[in-house]
Amino acid sequence: MTPKLFDEVKVGNLTFNNRVGVAPMTRTSATDEGSATDQMVRYYAKFARGGYSLIITEGTYPDDKYSQGYYNQPGIINDEQMSAWKRVVDSVHQEGGKIIVQLMHAGALSQGNRFTNDTLAPSAVQPKGEQMAFYGGDGPFSVPKEATKEDITEVVQGFVQAAKRAKEAGFDGVEIHGANGYILDQFLTDYTNKRTDEYGGSTENRVRLLVEVSKQVREAVGNDFAVGIRISQGKVNDYYHKWADKEKDAEIIFGQLGSAGLDFIHVTEFEAWQPAFPDGEGTHATDSAFGNGGLTLAALAKKYGKLPVIANGSLHDPERAKEIVENGDADIITLGRGALANEDWPKKVENGEQPEEFVPENFLSPDATIKDHEA
Repeated sequence: MTPKLFDEVKVGNLTFNNRVGVAPMTRTSATDEGSATDQMVRYYAKFARGGYSLIITEGTYPDDKYSQGYYNQPGIINDEQMSAWKRVVDSVHQEGGKIIVQLMHAGALSQGNRFTNDTLAPSAVQPKGEQMAFYGGDGPFSVPKEATKEDITEVVQGFVQAAKRAKEAGFDGVEIHGANGYILDQFLTDYTNKRTDEYGGSTENRVRLLVEVSKQVREAVGNDFAVGIRISQGKVNDYYHKWADKEKDAEIIFGQLGSAGLDFIHVTEFEAWQPAFPDGEGTHATDSAFGNGGLTLAALAKKYGKLPVIANGSLHDPERAKEIVENGDADIITLGRGALANEDWPKKVENGEQPEEFVPENFLSPDATIKDHEA
C-alpha cells in the first residue's frame, strides 16, 4: 500500500500521526546563558497546535568547550538549561506533538562562543565563505585548531552527555547534527579533513566519527529513546558542495550509519526531489513527477541506510511533499520556510487549502524578532 502524507508512521519507538515535521532552524533567541525562553515555549508549541506531528529543535550546543556556534543559541549542558527545555517539551506534548532536540557542534563554523574564542576542526583549514551577519557574525571565519585525540573524545562525550540530559528533560529523541558544514560534517568532507590518522583519508575513515557518536549516544540512552542523524552535501558556507565519489560515497556513508544503532536518517538538500548528483547517476525505479530520473539523496539514504528517512528541502509545495512520500523516497518530510509561513501547514493541506508563501523579509532581516535559518 502506498504511504500517504497524512498516514500514521512508526520510527523507532515513536508513532507519528502524520508524516509532516518542522525542520531544525537556528533562531538565536535563548538567554545569554543558553536557556530556552518563554518566546521559545510559544514558538514550538504553535507548530504542534498547527498539526505537525514532529518538531525538531534548533541546533543546541552539547558542551562547554568548542560546540557553541552563535551567541544566544540554546544549550543542554547543565540542569538550568535542561529545566528550561523541559518547559518547551511539556508545551509541545500538551498540544499533542512530539519533539526531538538537535545536538549541534559548530566546530570551525562557530561565530559566537561564550566559553572560548578558539574554534575546533578536524584540520587547521580556514572555512570557505564569510560569517552570517544575521547571527552576529562579521568577516571571514578564523582558522580552527586541529583536533587532538583528546579533543575528539571530548566531542563524542559532549554528544553523549547532552543526549542523556535530553532524555531526562522529556524529549522524544535526539538528532545528531552531522550536516550543513558543522563539525561532524567537517570530518566527513574531503577538503576540510586533511587528517592522516584513522579519522582522515578515505570516506570510510571520514565517516568514522559520525558512526562513533551515533553508537555511543545509542548506548548511553538505551533502545527506548529515538536517535537519528542529519546528513547533507551542501553547507551553510558552501551551498553547492557534492560528494566527490557520488553514489559510492552515499553507499559508504549511509551504509555505515545504517548499522550504527540509529532510528532514522534526516537528509537535507536545497530541493529534496532533485537528483543528488547533477549527472543523474543512479536511476529511480519509478519516474518521479518532479525529478529527472536520478536518485535523490533521500532515496540513496533509504537504499543504503535501510532506515526510516526524513527528507527536507523546499517541500512546502504540497504536491512535492506528497510525491516524495508516495514514491517511497522518504517516510517523513520536514518544513523550514514552509513552517515559518504556515504554523498550521498540515491542517491547511489536509483540508485542501493552499499554504501561504514564505516572505524572507519577515524572518531574515537583522531587526526581526525571530530569525530562523534552515541549518
